[in-house]
Amino acid sequence: MSTPLAINISILDKEYKIACPPGEQSALLESAEYLDKKMREVRDNGSIIGSERIAVITALNIAHELLHSNQLKDDLNNTLPPRLKDLENKVSEALQKARQLEL
Repeated sequence: MSTPLAINISILDKEYKIACPPGEQSALLESAEYLDKKMREVRDNGSIIGSERIAVITALNIAHELLHSNQLKDDLNNTLPPRLKDLENKVSEALQKARQLEL
């Protein structure tokens, strides 16, 4: 088993050393960059003071984004199979008509 690596990240101008599994460094850095961006948006767009409060509001916003994204995915998964079946039926009908014309 590989030993985690220590990665330095910066969020709201504070440095953090985070243990990271090998091969996951770029994902961690991308996540840290996303979090930093979102926390800066909350700080710059509101009257929220204090990094802890900014972190909580940002976490709530990101959780909302995730839940909304999951709901959209579920809606698509529930809608797509019937639409695909309908499309398959239409293609089959068109092929059947084309075969009849060939006869």
